[in-house]
Amino acid sequence: MADIKDRIAREVLAPKDLDAIVVTDQYNFHYLSGFDGEGELLISAGRAVLITDSRYTIAAREFSAPAGFEVIEYNSGHPRKEILNGLLSEDGLHKIGFEDLSLTVAELEKYRKMLPDIEIALLGEALDALRMVKSPDEIALMEEAEHIGDRALEAVLPLIKPGITELELACEIEYAMKREGAMGFSFETIVASGLNSARPHHRPTDKPIEKGDFVTMDFGCIYKGYCSDMTRTVVVGKASERQKEVYHTVLNAQLAGVEALRPGLKGKDVDAVSRDIIKAAGYGEYFGHGLGHSAGLFIHESPRLSPSEERVLVPGNIETVEPGIYIDGFGGVRIEDMCVVTEDGCRSLALSPKDLIEL
Repeated sequence: MADIKDRIAREVLAPKDLDAIVVTDQYNFHYLSGFDGEGELLISAGRAVLITDSRYTIAAREFSAPAGFEVIEYNSGHPRKEILNGLLSEDGLHKIGFEDLSLTVAELEKYRKMLPDIEIALLGEALDALRMVKSPDEIALMEEAEHIGDRALEAVLPLIKPGITELELACEIEYAMKREGAMGFSFETIVASGLNSARPHHRPTDKPIEKGDFVTMDFGCIYKGYCSDMTRTVVVGKASERQKEVYHTVLNAQLAGVEALRPGLKGKDVDAVSRDIIKAAGYGEYFGHGLGHSAGLFIHESPRLSPSEERVLVPGNIETVEPGIYIDGFGGVRIEDMCVVTEDGCRSLALSPKDLIEL
């Protein structure tokens, strides 16, 4: 725990002149304590406490023990208000940081009333920034999560044929990921076919897949707490010349983005590499979202690859590279890999082929 306390003291408390922080965001809570249940953390330079209720006490002690957290149970006879006020008073803590990016106004006001004698400070991105660079252990978990997606895609490709619905295919993808070891899903699985493939975040419907359709599948799983993310687009039957043109434009942009991803560049610089290829092909107006985002315990983390991202990439950042072209009345294509930034470039965590597949 000394490492975590020292890091919090060095990177969060000292820069913001804080005595302690209270952590409630589920991802920061898990990252710092190793426990994915409910509760709150109180961390100062000299103490780390996990406060939870009787539903989670046993598990909290088991999973947070390696990080050195003291677990305190609250109940009707020992309420959170008394515990927090007691700890703050005992340790002489007065200026406390709270996670304004995840707390609601009502929740923050509740803390103001619960702790009337402390000064509340806002943490902004200070805690989220701790998670931007992944450790080798985290990268290994995310790589396995991405490989679960690889194996799931391989399993469902033979099922993609006229008649199966978007909903049925989404269920098959999720079942395959569960069968391969997924503990949950990073987000709601996207299966978009035909004209629906022009909708980047389409929700699967009972529309049957038809011959000649683009079928875009965007899916990810959770493995031991960490997320994966992958997108592949296929054609049912023979692709038309226009479908081939759009597909290969996206593929070229995706491959170039992966090639460009390396430390020292800003996120907007990598975005521009892929975006310029799509613009040069005449499809710039049909690529409206950013090139990618980081992932980890949460599916959308920072730094991102977008026209506005000023952060400089460093080794250990995880980034998706996912350009797309979406044409209303025609359809769309997106291709996505999750990559880790290395010392001299990047490495894709996905193994699935990206050449145009005609089923």
